[in-house]
Amino acid sequence: SESRMAYLQQAPAWFLWLASLGALYVAAFLPRLLVYLTHCLRRPEDLRLRYGTWAVVTGPTSGIGRSVALELARRGLNLVLVDLDAANLHEVSGTIMSLDVGILVNNAGIAKPGAVFLHEADVEAWVRMIRVNLWAVTEVTAAVLPGMLRRGRGAIVNMGSASSEGINSFPLHTMYSATKRYVAQFSRSLYVEYKSKGIDVQCQLNTAHASVLASGLQSNQFNAYMVLLRPFSRGV
Repeated sequence: SESRMAYLQQAPAWFLWLASLGALYVAAFLPRLLVYLTHCLRRPEDLRLRYGTWAVVTGPTSGIGRSVALELARRGLNLVLVDLDAANLHEVSGTIMSLDVGILVNNAGIAKPGAVFLHEADVEAWVRMIRVNLWAVTEVTAAVLPGMLRRGRGAIVNMGSASSEGINSFPLHTMYSATKRYVAQFSRSLYVEYKSKGIDVQCQLNTAHASVLASGLQSNQFNAYMVLLRPFSRGV
């Protein structure tokens, strides 16, 4: 130990400064690491008991939406899967309001026509994007909130984008980033409005991932396709 003390006394100042900085960083990081490990190792919470037996997932056919839907089904929730192919969003909203929806995942979104100047795309393309990325999020959320308020519990997860929060601007994707900016601010405000009523609200800021986000719609109207799934009863 004496030799170590002698070595430290002879060490240059820059070395001692870096060593102290490293020790402070480790001391600050260690509590967060312990919390993270605790969350990873503990038994998953029963979402059915905390939020309810039904979950609504929009855009569930690929990418993040598909993964979320599969995980919720694995954890025993009944699912309402809303895609962008058929039926009418208003009718779907009516059905959703009649269910004990405890979790809503607003994942559906489109990025088509992709990277273009604003004037280069047909106006209807921007209208379609607004219908899906903005209007649908608002209407489906409004459909589930009354039931969540009556039961005093619920969770709303909105899929945003790093293009609206992580960077100052997103040229050639102006409308897409603008709609996702709405989702972020919409989520923040909902969180403040409903946190005291037992409803959790999150906005996930995603970066690039594998999906068919840019595939667009096949019609001039925003439509929704609804599938009700009741998984077999199983432990969580």
